[in-house]
Amino acid sequence: IFLIPCFVISTDIALSCQNADFVGASSPGDIIIGGLFAVHSEMLHPEGDPIKPVIQNCAGFEIQVFLQTLAMIHAIETINNSTLLSGVTLGYEIYDTCAEVTKAMASALRFLPKVNSSEDAVELKCNYTDYIPRVKAVTGATYSEVSMAVSRLLALQLIPQVSPASSAEILSDKIRFPSFFRTIPSDFHQTRAMTRLICESGWNWIGVIATDDDNGRFALESFGVQAMANNVCIAFKEMLPAYLSDSTFHTKVDHAIEKIVKETRVNVIVVFMRQFHVLKLFKKAIERNVNKIWIASDNWSGAVKISTIPNIRQLGTVVGFGFKSGDISSFQEFLRNLHEKPTENNKFLREYIILSSVCAHLEYHDFQKCIASQSQDNLLENDGSKPQIWRDDFLSANVEPGFICSTTLAVYAIAHAIKGQCKDRDCKDPSAFTPWELLEKLKKVVIIDDDKEVKFDSNGDMNISYDVLLWKEIDGHMEITTVAEYDADKGGFIFEDEEKKKDFLALKKIQSTCSQHCRPGQVKKVTESPHTCCYECIYCPENHYSNKTDMDYCYRCNNKTYWAPTNSSTCYRKTIYFLAWTDWFAVFLLLLSAFGVVLVLSICVIFTKNLDTPVVKASGGLTVCYIILFSHFLIFLSTIFFIDVPTEFKCKTRQALFGISFTLCISCILIKSLKILLAFSFDPKLQNFLKCMYKPIPTVVTCTGIQVIICTFWLIFRTPFVSQNFSIPRAIILECNEGSIVAFGIMLGYIAALAFICFIFAFKGRKLPENYNEAKFITFGMLIYFIAWIVFIPVYATTFGKYLPAVEIIVVLISNYGILCCTFLPKCYIIIYKQETNTKSAFLKMVYTYSSKSAGSVAVSQVSLDSKSSSFRATVTDSCKTENDSVNGNCHFQVPGQPLIKGKVLPKNAARTMVRKRVSSI
Repeated sequence: IFLIPCFVISTDIALSCQNADFVGASSPGDIIIGGLFAVHSEMLHPEGDPIKPVIQNCAGFEIQVFLQTLAMIHAIETINNSTLLSGVTLGYEIYDTCAEVTKAMASALRFLPKVNSSEDAVELKCNYTDYIPRVKAVTGATYSEVSMAVSRLLALQLIPQVSPASSAEILSDKIRFPSFFRTIPSDFHQTRAMTRLICESGWNWIGVIATDDDNGRFALESFGVQAMANNVCIAFKEMLPAYLSDSTFHTKVDHAIEKIVKETRVNVIVVFMRQFHVLKLFKKAIERNVNKIWIASDNWSGAVKISTIPNIRQLGTVVGFGFKSGDISSFQEFLRNLHEKPTENNKFLREYIILSSVCAHLEYHDFQKCIASQSQDNLLENDGSKPQIWRDDFLSANVEPGFICSTTLAVYAIAHAIKGQCKDRDCKDPSAFTPWELLEKLKKVVIIDDDKEVKFDSNGDMNISYDVLLWKEIDGHMEITTVAEYDADKGGFIFEDEEKKKDFLALKKIQSTCSQHCRPGQVKKVTESPHTCCYECIYCPENHYSNKTDMDYCYRCNNKTYWAPTNSSTCYRKTIYFLAWTDWFAVFLLLLSAFGVVLVLSICVIFTKNLDTPVVKASGGLTVCYIILFSHFLIFLSTIFFIDVPTEFKCKTRQALFGISFTLCISCILIKSLKILLAFSFDPKLQNFLKCMYKPIPTVVTCTGIQVIICTFWLIFRTPFVSQNFSIPRAIILECNEGSIVAFGIMLGYIAALAFICFIFAFKGRKLPENYNEAKFITFGMLIYFIAWIVFIPVYATTFGKYLPAVEIIVVLISNYGILCCTFLPKCYIIIYKQETNTKSAFLKMVYTYSSKSAGSVAVSQVSLDSKSSSFRATVTDSCKTENDSVNGNCHFQVPGQPLIKGKVLPKNAARTMVRKRVSSI
């Protein structure tokens, strides 16, 4: 391992020119504070080659920066006249950087020589811990690009540097700039404030112009990040040379103006430039009649020399962000008495007096222009040749409160750090402490400013608020007014009064967008443009919505219970549909059901009053009729469970009630059909089978019980429930889901099976006497039932909506009315309108007539035939053709297509007697 020791380099760097000739303003003191300010806007460069390494004179006197030097001097004098440092006086050395890094570096070298050294020389060492330069801290520089270079040089000895104007975000990096502080926020907060203003004003298509230096590039980069994060697009970026002496400067200004004019949809321009750059740009813009909204950076937002340009109002509106201002009344008093100050140690003040004398004959703006155009070489020629004329009104008019306050704050921060350092040391001795010790105190300084505590954060920044400045024409003059405050910590605007808020909100009237804003209900569709701000507006599709302006996508209505039409800004709750009591169709069906109930009760009353009549007895007796009528009543009652809001109880009750009731009805009718068939069947084998089957109570209980079991299993394992049908786009249909279609089908299938058996039995006994032919009407009733339910199946399967329950009600009513009417109405008709036939004598007479007609048929059934085929069918052909046949008791029958067969049959009188007994037993 090789060890490379660090030796102290004994070589000194001697400063070739005299310090007294180089310094701009100075004053002795126990502790010296340095100052770096760009009092001139440019450094003169000799024409032709070669360029020699000589510090050149400067041109372009900057009143605003000159005022900052005066603010520093005023703050130091105020501190020296106070008890803040307890007898320790502050001195200063202020140098002009001429906005050039090379000039600034040459100036900064003046701060580094060792204290009390007889020569202005900088010792080169590896360790400056015990090295004490004659300047303990530095205020400045004006521009970030200069501050970056100077800070790296000062960081060699960790000399604290507090800038009142350098805002580049990169200077917050304490690794690269460990001794740099500033009394203003970084550009991060400024660009965020600009983006907030742009977003709140509804702009998203803007242009940016910046100087091509470190400050401009870093500001542009920071703004680009903020803009992208807030969906603000930069239509164009123009970079102007950092130095006015650049030969391409005017060409690039013209190109920038052409770009602004060409981009007609860009009505907002953000400008990150120095004041003298903005001055040149605006003069050219006025010539081209450019009218835009200009968003000013803190560098020039309060520049009076720009706001007083002739015809400045033609440019449009200027709104910008300036450093927070405070009470500067004492500084204004200082300016009024400035003419009494000596100028021997203040070259800047002496230069201003000479400039005032040279340009005294000019009006305000021309006077300002004259001052800015003079070079130091010209002043040397005019020095003493003109009488001295003082214009303190010009200085007062050009004061920018934000820069004055930040400069004053920088001096006071250094003074408070010195105060903390001098508590236990004799600071009248310049070697009492080192710069790096002062640096540690400076990090912890807390200053009371405008009744608020301010201090440096971990990045060396003071995150104080911004003033929002609006250039407003008042009485024909452009005034720079403060309309709001931007809170850097909270990221919002604070308004003092409603009038200023109105001025601020008036900016929204100007449109600066690549595309028209998409209204709520619309969504952006990106076009082929590389910018996301250029798009088309399309409608949100059905069931989607957008509730804000310029949304990137539509929200889907997040619940099936909501819907939205095309081009909707909100979702609407779907209309809930069901078969309500108030629906006209429901009322009609309920009236039919009510009529059915009344009909059932009427039949019940009629049968009760005619209990002993043959018709009632022939119907199976009152008990059977009551059971059948009760089941009809329950079927009619079940229809009310199909109407109104479906509930769990209704869904479970309606099908079970209908199924069990209908099964009970069919079971009773089945018993009646069996009884009829038993009465008129003369086949001994069939009679024996029917006698075994004919057990009324067990049959009814068994048939109904099976249906009860089916419904019970259905309700337990796959019970019906309330469901929401979303098949209609804008509606929700509340309906009962049967739970199991299979169970529903088994229930209906079981009823159909019973009805079919009943139909077969009734069909076989359809030839009763005309007035008592119940089997025929039962057959008709079953046919109506079958037709209704056969039609129901396809209709039910293809119907949807709130009237689906009505379909089932209709088929229930049709089948119920069909069976009820076929079973009871013919009997009621006989009871009411044919009372003469509803007597015992009339009944016996009809039975006798029927038995006489049927005697031959009975005889046929007694003959033993050779053919037993189920398809064999015999018809009686005049069984007793003659009286002799009747007396002899011989009757004949003939099979169709076969010869006449003779056989021994029952006597005719015996056949009649047997038929009478069967019919009488019905």
